[in-house]
Amino acid sequence: MLVIGLTGGIGSGKTTVGRFFTELGVPVYNSDGEAKRLMEESAELREAIKALLGEQAYQGNKPDRPFIASRVFGNPDLLARLNAIIHPVVRADFKSWAGRQRFPYVIQEAAILFENGSYMKFDKIILVCAPREERIKRIKERDGSKREEIEARMAHQWDDDRKRALADFVIENLDQENSRQEVLKIHRHLMQISG
Repeated sequence: MLVIGLTGGIGSGKTTVGRFFTELGVPVYNSDGEAKRLMEESAELREAIKALLGEQAYQGNKPDRPFIASRVFGNPDLLARLNAIIHPVVRADFKSWAGRQRFPYVIQEAAILFENGSYMKFDKIILVCAPREERIKRIKERDGSKREEIEARMAHQWDDDRKRALADFVIENLDQENSRQEVLKIHRHLMQISG
């Protein structure tokens, strides 16, 4: 079974592209969504995050996302330490999930595959791109974030040109129908090489 990484900067449309693959029957693991679930369900993870950021990081069993974001964004050291707690747990969960799938390939959708070096663990990488201003507009519409917050988050991610050099496939995600056609092409290719 091939293991494919699906990545792209914040607001590029990774999740939309992931959904197109799901519609084709491909198992897709959304790392952000699963990390949120694990942060709630895993007592071990909860305690490690509280030890790093303080008791205020949680309200009961639910992480206080605005509080956590306010602590780590703008503090690269703290962000790296938080990621060092969460990423190994997500990676183990993904491996367990992938082992249960019965398809020629699986996809792990994750924002920072290049930045954290984990891109080397995948058979192929699909990069989703969109112009910076379009991404900012999408994020503002999606969750009401302020431009400064979005740009601060973008500053922790590599720019698209740097990622393109390492990606096997690139989807320019401006038009959904065009992106869907690109997904279909990539899917056919992956089915061919996984067989």
